[in-house]
Amino acid sequence: MNIEPIAHFQSPFTSKFGIPRQSGIVKEVTGTVIFTKAYAQSEALKGLEDYDYLWLIWGFSENVEAEKHATVRPPLLGGNERMGVWATRSPFRPNNLGLSSVRILAVHPEIPSIEVLGADLMDGTPIYDIKPYLPYVDSHPEARGGFTDSHQWQRLQVMIPENLRPCYDEEQWQVIEEILSLDPRPHYHADAQREYGMPFAGKEIHFKVDDGHLTVVKIF
Repeated sequence: MNIEPIAHFQSPFTSKFGIPRQSGIVKEVTGTVIFTKAYAQSEALKGLEDYDYLWLIWGFSENVEAEKHATVRPPLLGGNERMGVWATRSPFRPNNLGLSSVRILAVHPEIPSIEVLGADLMDGTPIYDIKPYLPYVDSHPEARGGFTDSHQWQRLQVMIPENLRPCYDEEQWQVIEEILSLDPRPHYHADAQREYGMPFAGKEIHFKVDDGHLTVVKIF
């Protein structure tokens, strides 16, 4: 089966580093589904305004050549314990396909495009299909969640110097602080002196982490 993108995703994340590890975990991050020329048909969006959420089926375009294994190391388990790939949402999958549930912010048939909230996609990510989220079949609040039931993200306290605040507006800072609090570093890194860089909305945010505290040190 040959598949081709029907759209590409426009996102403030221009690299894998810093992208939320699950869709919906940073609810206010915005993005836009931009349809390719072949699928830029306004009539294809008819009725979409009556839904609140979408499923996006997309491609891990940065992992195409990466070696794949039967087991992976989930960040939620500290990056050291291995689990079977089918029991995780690891990006290192045989067919490089991702699945994300996102909230519809606005539908623009005239462009056409769809603005969404809560996506975990990098800028330029190919999207292969879109399906509406149906609460009566897609929601299972009583379902077990494997190792995620017994492990929670340990949030960091984020500190931002006042002189760096003008680099972003308040809405952007709300998203950035949420992302940083979830600790975007590889979870086997624990060097308090190491400086990390995360691109976001055209700028580079550099920070350090020490004893549960994340400090933004510069933005350029």
